[in-house]
Amino acid sequence: MKFKTNINCSSCVAKVTPVLEANEQVSQWKVDTENPDKILTVEGENIDVDDLIHSLKKIGYRAEIIEA
Repeated sequence: MKFKTNINCSSCVAKVTPVLEANEQVSQWKVDTENPDKILTVEGENIDVDDLIHSLKKIGYRAEIIEA
């Protein structure tokens, strides 16, 4: 899955790391901060997209799914 986000620096990545690592459905993830859309790529099984987006929103980041 790919998301357009506002995670734009290493400090931001450090903030989202505990949230993404705590999500048991996420096996792997990365953020391309060089891409203008700050693409978050998430891999795993049965990922609850709404839950993931909500978890990021709670810590101040937005994520919009662009590829399932």
